[in-house]
Amino acid sequence: MNTLLRWDPTSRTRWNPFKDHDQNELESRLATLLAPREGMGNGGKEALTVTQWSPLVDISEDDKEYLIKAELPDMKKEDVRLTVEDDVLSISGDRKFEKEEKGRKYHRIERAYGSFLRSFSLSEDADGRNVTANFKDGVLQVHLPKSVKAKQKAVEIKIG
Repeated sequence: MNTLLRWDPTSRTRWNPFKDHDQNELESRLATLLAPREGMGNGGKEALTVTQWSPLVDISEDDKEYLIKAELPDMKKEDVRLTVEDDVLSISGDRKFEKEEKGRKYHRIERAYGSFLRSFSLSEDADGRNVTANFKDGVLQVHLPKSVKAKQKAVEIKIG
């Protein structure tokens, strides 16, 4: 049997996960993993900090409009600002941290607070002058209609 490669079940090769890696690179990666992280002082306990945040958005479209849905939990519509300027739609606001209650001890704060700004460049077929929005159950829905005049119709061009 003439084969270039044949598996021999009796041969045993010991796998070495460090074989193809530079020793310095491995030490660097290990040091990075084990290094104390910011806010992880006090024996590895997480610090209670407030950070900047950015709301999550979904953007979809159909034949008539673009729809942007932004998650803004624990916010009121009065705390959200929506603008269109120079073909850029911006959503901004400020989510305030609940004031610490007397007798309440916080063990973990994972939700982010503070000001945010999300900006989106408008597509050529978007009509930034007729944007509408509604806010319900912590979700901002921005309806951005498509412009009829911006829609290009397919035109067949004859080659002479």
